[in-house]
Amino acid sequence: MTTSAPHQSPTPERFFSAINAYELTEAMKTAIELQIFTAIAEGNTTAATIAKRCEAVERGMRILCDFLTIHGFLTKEGANYLLAPDSALFLNQHSPAYIGAAVDFLLTPRLREGHARLTAAVRRGGTALGEGTLERENPDWVKFAQAMMPLMHMPAEIMAAELRKGFEAYKILDIAAGHGMFGIAAAKQNPIAHIYAADWKNVLEVAMKNAQAMGVADRYHQLVGSAFETDFGSDYDLVLIANFLHHFDSRTCTTFMRKTHAALKPGGRAAIAEFIPNPDRITPPTAAAFSMMMLTTTPNGDAYTFVEFESILKCAGFARVELAPPFIGLNRLVIAYR
Repeated sequence: MTTSAPHQSPTPERFFSAINAYELTEAMKTAIELQIFTAIAEGNTTAATIAKRCEAVERGMRILCDFLTIHGFLTKEGANYLLAPDSALFLNQHSPAYIGAAVDFLLTPRLREGHARLTAAVRRGGTALGEGTLERENPDWVKFAQAMMPLMHMPAEIMAAELRKGFEAYKILDIAAGHGMFGIAAAKQNPIAHIYAADWKNVLEVAMKNAQAMGVADRYHQLVGSAFETDFGSDYDLVLIANFLHHFDSRTCTTFMRKTHAALKPGGRAAIAEFIPNPDRITPPTAAAFSMMMLTTTPNGDAYTFVEFESILKCAGFARVELAPPFIGLNRLVIAYR
């Protein structure tokens, strides 16, 4: 005789969890501001000791830490709170992989306003904020460059190592360089490579500081202005295009990649790091959900599948396109060969 699993009655729990999701956003923002994860890493594990370290009241700290435990960022043993493994790696300020500063960009008022006006964005098929994040010399991109730099160290190193397999690049163009880490990693792995970084002037100031700090400033050159208007020059071995194309519609991407194709030497390569969903557009969850960010913050951006990238790149004149095996952080790496 077999028994079937008990029938799960419909419940409104998912609805209430979704509607109250802003609580988790604010809880994480507060935990980072108060340095809760760092305090626990330092050995403060009870509500009382964490509260003292973070200059808060014990009751407030107990409620917040319980909430973070419910959502998996902490664990709890008796009255003691401990860090979940990913919190220990990414949310402790003493960790070299600390990413808490990313909230300075991810929770900028402009991004939050875009999501608050989602109904209008859905109706029009693009952001309700005019040009959204694509406004010229948008200061939010300075925040992006400053806040996301620590998170990009490892992905940039992985990408640079993958691109060196059987191929050495000496003249490298870094499109929408931002923090500069992708170009800087390539320069560090090849001591005679020169990097030409294209971005807005205010953003390139951040990239140049990072290049100076990492000892490659003498090989780091700035191309100031819009990537669509700047004269890149020619004879590049490699073009790096990290998290840029998703801001635009496929026709604009194709036009831009023709410009990139023209800047490359024969036999050169374009390396594109992007959120790439599967053809079903609902998996993997992080890459697939990224299209929502583009809907609320850009007029026509999207998360493109590999097949769509392949079509864009071949229409732009590239002879061959492949999806490289490693994950580049949350991105995948598409390599296009001239």
